[in-house]
Amino acid sequence: MDLSKIAVSINKAINTQEVAVKEKHARTCILGTHHEKGAHTFWAAVNRLPLSSNAVLCWKFCHVFHKLLRDGHPNVIKDSMRNKADLTDMSRMWGHLSEGYGKLCSIYLKMLITKMEFHIKNPRFPGNLQMSNRQLDEAGENDVNNFFQLTVEMFDYLECELNLFLGVFSSLDMSRSVSVTAAGQCRLAPLIQVILDSSHLYDYTVKLLFKLHSCLPADTLQGHRDRFQEQFKKLKSLFYRSSNLQYFKRLIQIPQLPENPPNFLRASALSEHISPVVVIPAESSSPESEHMAETDDLVDTDVPSLPAPVETKFDDLFGTSAAIDPFNFNSQNGMRKDDKDRLIEQLTREIQALKDELESFRLESGRLCQVLRGRISELEAELAEQSHLRLQALGESEFLKAELDDLRRVREDTEKEQRSLTEIEKKAQANEQRYTKLKEKYTELVQSHADLLRKNAEVTRQVTVARAAQDEVETVRKEMQEKVKTAQEAADRQEREQLEHLQEIQRELVSSRAELDALKSTVASSQQSSEALGTELATLQSEKAELVQSLSKVEAELVAQGQELERVQSSLVTERESGVKTAESLQNQLNEKESREQTLESQLVAARWSSLQGAVEEAEKIIRDSLAQIDDPAHISCTSSADYLASRCQASLDCMDRLHSAREAFMTDSTGVCELLRVVTQCGHLVGDTIVQGSATSHMVPVEQGDALTESVKKCGAEALSLLEQMKQQDDLAAADDSKLKAALEAIHATAEKLRPRGLELQQGELGDLVEQEMAATSAAVESAAARIEEMLNKSRAVDTGVKMEVNERILASCTELMQAIKELVLSSKELQRDIVESGRGAASMKEFYAKNSRWTEGLISASKAVGWGATVMVDAADLVVQGKGKYEELMVCSHEIAASTAQLVAASKVKADKDSSNLRRLQQASRGVTQATAGVVASTKSGKSQIEEKDTMDFSSMTLTQIKRQEMDAQVLVLELETRLQKERERLGELRKKHYELAGAAEGWGESDEGTG
Repeated sequence: MDLSKIAVSINKAINTQEVAVKEKHARTCILGTHHEKGAHTFWAAVNRLPLSSNAVLCWKFCHVFHKLLRDGHPNVIKDSMRNKADLTDMSRMWGHLSEGYGKLCSIYLKMLITKMEFHIKNPRFPGNLQMSNRQLDEAGENDVNNFFQLTVEMFDYLECELNLFLGVFSSLDMSRSVSVTAAGQCRLAPLIQVILDSSHLYDYTVKLLFKLHSCLPADTLQGHRDRFQEQFKKLKSLFYRSSNLQYFKRLIQIPQLPENPPNFLRASALSEHISPVVVIPAESSSPESEHMAETDDLVDTDVPSLPAPVETKFDDLFGTSAAIDPFNFNSQNGMRKDDKDRLIEQLTREIQALKDELESFRLESGRLCQVLRGRISELEAELAEQSHLRLQALGESEFLKAELDDLRRVREDTEKEQRSLTEIEKKAQANEQRYTKLKEKYTELVQSHADLLRKNAEVTRQVTVARAAQDEVETVRKEMQEKVKTAQEAADRQEREQLEHLQEIQRELVSSRAELDALKSTVASSQQSSEALGTELATLQSEKAELVQSLSKVEAELVAQGQELERVQSSLVTERESGVKTAESLQNQLNEKESREQTLESQLVAARWSSLQGAVEEAEKIIRDSLAQIDDPAHISCTSSADYLASRCQASLDCMDRLHSAREAFMTDSTGVCELLRVVTQCGHLVGDTIVQGSATSHMVPVEQGDALTESVKKCGAEALSLLEQMKQQDDLAAADDSKLKAALEAIHATAEKLRPRGLELQQGELGDLVEQEMAATSAAVESAAARIEEMLNKSRAVDTGVKMEVNERILASCTELMQAIKELVLSSKELQRDIVESGRGAASMKEFYAKNSRWTEGLISASKAVGWGATVMVDAADLVVQGKGKYEELMVCSHEIAASTAQLVAASKVKADKDSSNLRRLQQASRGVTQATAGVVASTKSGKSQIEEKDTMDFSSMTLTQIKRQEMDAQVLVLELETRLQKERERLGELRKKHYELAGAAEGWGESDEGTG
């Protein structure tokens, strides 16, 4: 692809015309980035454009740049980051404007900068943001911190998109059909790219929030949920408003978001989420509005004009001279008319063949695109179903995992209970064995009670030792209880075992003492039992040694834990000191920020007041300039009407009310200085205009009234300067009195009302009835003319034959078409007048409206009369031409007069109509139809005249030289006579038009101002 072609397409796409960017130029720019694998050519061409001086040019640059970021080569983002600083400065510069394209350009540039930064931070995301769920998971690298940060960046990105959406909608008047105008489409076209980005960002944000809620507590993500709720409401509203615009209906299919946002606290709600899909028809393209200029000149054509493609092809082959004047045979290099016609027919056939071939290709491509779209829809449906099944499977797997964890916990508890039961059984068996042993010992003691008596003293000593051991164990238990709680249970358990064992021994000793008297004979056997007791005592001593060892181990563990505690305490002290230092530094920064904010606030207040003083001074300059124009000699020739002066006074009074409200609002809240600035500037312009128009009106009225009006105007200017002088002082702003200026304006308004012309001096009912009567009379005249033409056509077919019948039929047919066009024009004019009255532009009723706007009503009546009279005269002229008694020139003049009358009627109807009214467009279309029909009458008349005159071709073959010379002299004399007569008739026509203008002015009340001047 040629780089020069890319540069040309860039300059064509980014221009100053307020129309949408053409798709073919934008597509060429996108293909150029893929061809050169970057955006060097684009930026080289853009850097030469004056983006900082033309807001429309900057807006269209943002649109094309957004398309390149989305659909261009991936290196476009990297190449564009070099110009980030320039884009930031341009956004800041345009941000100083509060309305129009300037504010929109600032928002758009901020959004584009945010988009570039997002893609640089997250290179896995392509420019068009199209990613699968697997790629989205890989972008976060399975790290919850990355997913958290990515969600915040997507919120910021979507916030910029929504700001641009709201900015465009707030700049448009949505009460009118702005989407069908070129200016409205220029602002709405970039929103297609915004809709595509927003749908993907919304989908990814929902999925990431569900993933974060599965990993983090719900309280941590409360801020995320609140921000999502706010953006969800805005995006849903904007999608709904966009889908209702006619401009988007054939360019893009906008998805509708669900009624309620997803519930992130319920994990199964992810399966209910449906990703929004934006569908762009394959054959859609940005509409290219063509503004056709209406011309007031009549079209004088003998042959039908060539189609536009043929003219373009002919210009490409032979230059533009032939297309400028197709009937100038001297500028066609001697080419004969037949050769030109044949060439044009040949080119027409070739173009038609190419059109048919292109249409066939277009239909085939449309069919293939339809098939592919159907297949894509099926695959998307299958993908959605598979995703739904996968989500269901994930939900079931999570449920099964939870059940499996419960079963594992139950099994572990059961195993613990079984182990504890086994330990209890083991203890029971040990106790039973011990009981068996003790029972055997008891039997032995019964047999050897004599030995026990001898060993009584020894046993007593052993009991004393056991008691001392018991006291020592109690002391150890208390120390362990104080140092560590973990060893308490073991020590208590061992202590209880010792106590139980000692109690058993005590019971045995008591029982042995009771039987000492009866067991003296068994002393020998008691020695064996004493030996067994000695063995048990040795066992107790070994257990004591083990307890001492365990106690030493516990003490060592306590010492280690104390050291660890000291280390943790020292680290806590260090961290507390660092935290105190950090808090002190943050507090210092906060204090600095507060002081800086206070300084900026004071500077902002001073800037507001200085801007207000500048606006007041500018208004003073305007009013002083207006007062200076009153005494300027060059201004004496300027005139104005009382109607216009009254309208200017009323506008100034309305502006004074707004000034009072804005001044009170500014005194309440000084931040609202923008409205006050606008009102002060507008008030200065309106009051200055009132002064100038009042002085100009005084030149059109009698001297006394003119002097009084001039004095009133000067007084108004003096009061306005006094009010502005008070507003310049900050202390006097609240006490500024605008009542004197209002009184001066009301006095000028009352004077203007007295000087207004009274029209035809008709009553309200008479004027309204006269309008209805004239419109009805015009319709009746047109109907009658159409019926007479039909009657003449039938008579001509019955009487005439040959060429004359053909000429008469063609002329009468064109006259019939003209009558039909005039009839349609009259009906459209009635509908428009009814629309004007019902739209609230006038008074309560139609008659009151006509009476209040008498000047306009009289113009409407005059135009209606002219149309009806012209139709009647043209029918009479056509009747004479068909009978052979009239002149073709008279019929052509009547056609021109009808066209002029209809133009007057259209102009009178358009004065008070809304420019976006459908009835106004229908009236303009009917006006164009009348113009074309008039051209048809003129063309058919000229053609018929030439056909009739061809039969009267003179034959000079039988004349002699003397006769030819005589005829030549007679012809020259006749030519001179006709030229003299033509000159006189032109002068007479000029006088007639001048007299007509004077009579029309007198009829509509123009003469009153002339009489006052005289």
